[in-house]
Amino acid sequence: MDEIHLLERIRAGDSDAFDAVFRANYAALVGSAERILGRRDVAEEIVQDVMLELWRRRETLAVEDSLRGYLFRATRNRSLNHLRHGAIEKRAEPELAANRAESGSSAHAALVEEEIEVAVKRAVADLPARCREVFELSRVHGLRYSEIATTLGISVKTVEAQMGKALRLLRERLAQWLPDSRST
Repeated sequence: MDEIHLLERIRAGDSDAFDAVFRANYAALVGSAERILGRRDVAEEIVQDVMLELWRRRETLAVEDSLRGYLFRATRNRSLNHLRHGAIEKRAEPELAANRAESGSSAHAALVEEEIEVAVKRAVADLPARCREVFELSRVHGLRYSEIATTLGISVKTVEAQMGKALRLLRERLAQWLPDSRST
């Protein structure tokens, strides 16, 4: 069965067609991701995420050349984003450790940190769906605005507007945790 027909069936919600694409590509995609990441477990997670996104976005998915090519590009991009995110975490670790040392290991500091973390998670969860999606693709997955626009099938201007809205709503929701801007 050709890719065009499979893609049409997937767009129509045919889980058997999706299963066929999954089975035909899973091992090769995991191998590709594993070569980039050096870890099979993470590669499997990445490929499962890619396949989940294929299913979630099946109705609006814009495949320009081949479905297999799209899956390999998506896997490669997610793998590289994962590496970038890991590198950012490593660079930030010394600063985070210094900040933790400065704040001490008091129970109060740990409690405040936990409260802030919960507040941030709630604030992000309370964002409108599109804002949250754009915010998470940018801040959690490290995608550039152009990549987000391509992934979601929207314009870069829409991504910018949604990101601006998300940041404004988060600032409002987390105002009690932010430094008072009037004192600076």
